[in-house]
Amino acid sequence: MEKIIIIDFGSQYTQLIARRIRELSVYSEIIPFSKFKDIDANTKGIVLSGGPSSVNDQDSPKVDMAKYRGKIPILGLCYGAQLIAKQNGGSILSSKIREYGRAKLDFVSNSVLMKDVVKNSQVWMSHGDTISTISNNFNILASTKDVKVAGFSLKSENTYGLQFHPEVFHSVDGIRIINNFLTDICKCTKTWTMETFITKSVNDIKAKVGSEKVLLGLSGGVDSSVAALLLSKAIGENLYCFFINNGLLRKNEYDDVLSSYKSIGLNVKGINSEDVFLNALVGVSDPELKRKIIGNKFIEIFEKEALKIGGVNWLGQGTVYPDIIESVSATGGPSAKIKSHHNVGGLPEKMNLKVIEPLREIFKDEVRRVGQNLGLDKNILFRHPFPGPGLAIRILGCINKTNLSILREVDYIFIESLKEYDLYKDVWQAGAMFLPVKTVGVMGDERTYENVVSLRAVTSTDGMTADWSHLPYDFLSKVSNKIINKVRGVNRVVYDISSKPPATIEWE
Repeated sequence: MEKIIIIDFGSQYTQLIARRIRELSVYSEIIPFSKFKDIDANTKGIVLSGGPSSVNDQDSPKVDMAKYRGKIPILGLCYGAQLIAKQNGGSILSSKIREYGRAKLDFVSNSVLMKDVVKNSQVWMSHGDTISTISNNFNILASTKDVKVAGFSLKSENTYGLQFHPEVFHSVDGIRIINNFLTDICKCTKTWTMETFITKSVNDIKAKVGSEKVLLGLSGGVDSSVAALLLSKAIGENLYCFFINNGLLRKNEYDDVLSSYKSIGLNVKGINSEDVFLNALVGVSDPELKRKIIGNKFIEIFEKEALKIGGVNWLGQGTVYPDIIESVSATGGPSAKIKSHHNVGGLPEKMNLKVIEPLREIFKDEVRRVGQNLGLDKNILFRHPFPGPGLAIRILGCINKTNLSILREVDYIFIESLKEYDLYKDVWQAGAMFLPVKTVGVMGDERTYENVVSLRAVTSTDGMTADWSHLPYDFLSKVSNKIINKVRGVNRVVYDISSKPPATIEWE
């Protein structure tokens, strides 16, 4: 099967590159730079990822492309482009103007890679270094106002570099550029599909698990539900599902989720462990510690349930790639840790169950496509993402039943209002944050000194990048009034208008 090799230099976007390639029906594999040895006959091209390092650092990650240049198409992105330029006589300098976020191409050449990309096309930048000079054997393919060498090719060979990130959703013509590379340069035939992924995943689960039992914790969201369907398809009745009330769920969520699983034919046991989690979190304000405590408590409960069942060797999880890349490097590469996720970086180092994560290399929208193929109920399929640690990471500071109760009501009003005004489907994820501050207010001619909550709504495709949702002012005004009037203890509502990056979707 034809494939594209992606050499990972630690970029937060490496798996996003793979995902874009798969969207175009071409199979791709990610290999950490330190483990890259050679290619095989099925390799149609090589992509060099971005990364957090500077190519000028003495110990920066490097791979010598000399033996492949001119023999197989190569595309360097951001750090990868800088590496190609430096290895071919160019110079890389720390940029006077650090370019992050959107930029416009004010020059686009007539080249194979940039075919059908128009001048002023929006691209996504994320870099501190820039390509200062290039040697005479380079052609400049694209420029922005601040970055002269935004794209280049080497003369007489299929070696290319882009300073921007075509894999990111906000690069408007990014998918076109990647398609040009795959189709016109690498000559790929495009035969890889989501159905192929499902078949491969089921076969991989069968080969790994065999006749052993798997215990899976369900959250009510699309990730764990799709993971359950894949596991069920592979091992049938050897899958045991649980839904745990950790005391950090949204309003009515425990009962609603248990009811929803009856429709998809999964045998799910509900476990009420509210006091176990809340007692363990008393006095804890550090977000990383919260995640680790929650992760540990989940595992303790799972291991107890496994002993009751007997013969359980595996813990199934609905971990998706954004969880992985923000916690640890999924492939052993050098990606920078952003935060732990309770099901990744929050897991204890030693536990009695082996972990199986059939979705760990795909993104949220891909998970939904898999779920559609498997016939998942639409109410679960299109439910907004909700973090595994629940409201624990939406309460900044210490957690108690009072602020949990306040936040539940605020969140419920916000989500139900989005549905009422037919805005829910236009938002990728929404929720409320409880802030560790109080402000002065006036209610009924009396002074109040109460809590502040922040509403958060974003649009995204995959969770790797996200824009804040431009919700109507009239809607925000009505929601704010409703919250302040109905939720005792809140006298101020703010709206988060930061995007990812530089922010994250969740506050902790």
